[in-house]
Amino acid sequence: MDESVSLAQLAHRLEEVVGELRGIPVDVERLGDSELVRQQIAQATQSASELRAMHPVGSREQGRQEQKSRRSVLDELRRGMAMRTIVHASVLDDPRKAARISELHAAGNLHRVVDEPIQQLLVFDRTVAFLRITPVAYSPGALAIRQQSLITILIDLFERTWAKGREVTEPTHRLTPREREVLALIAEGRSNSAIAHALSITEAAVGKHVASVFVKLELPATKDDNRRVLAVLAYLRGAAR
Repeated sequence: MDESVSLAQLAHRLEEVVGELRGIPVDVERLGDSELVRQQIAQATQSASELRAMHPVGSREQGRQEQKSRRSVLDELRRGMAMRTIVHASVLDDPRKAARISELHAAGNLHRVVDEPIQQLLVFDRTVAFLRITPVAYSPGALAIRQQSLITILIDLFERTWAKGREVTEPTHRLTPREREVLALIAEGRSNSAIAHALSITEAAVGKHVASVFVKLELPATKDDNRRVLAVLAYLRGAAR
């Protein structure tokens, strides 16, 4: 399967397949009601021994609902369910969501982080998968997939994405798009003046962006270290995003 194929594209294609195969036995069910989706997920959870999950955004649950969901995950981990979860990097921008992810990761629900767009996906064992119908956060409905050939494709895509993700415990430095542009030009050996010319901004603005990069990468000024070189090394390692 081409790695460039996104889950959003796959969800759209699966919908097309379901439409094309009307009248032909195929184990893909469209669930338009969110409550029905929750019921079927809860049923799958009870008997599953392994869960692969992708979450493009954090949960909207709050208060008691969030605590109940958290306890449910912890209960399943204690029961012995193996869990791996891929989240989009933007989820970690919310301190509450980031804290919950850290807690669950430490409890055994292993997490990895990706910067590329992903789609809501749950795969229980190799038995059933739930894929959001539309690539819109919190949109209702899902495809319940029991067709083994399709589940195999989804698992393969999950594993490819997992392999490219970074550990949730790794330092992540969220640079702005402009800061990433400046850092990329620093990596090319450009001076602040040359960067200003390349980006059509003032040299003073470049200086502010460079200073912000140093702060976010936790690179204090010292007489022994060249912060521009250290920032470039972080950029090349992929630690600056």
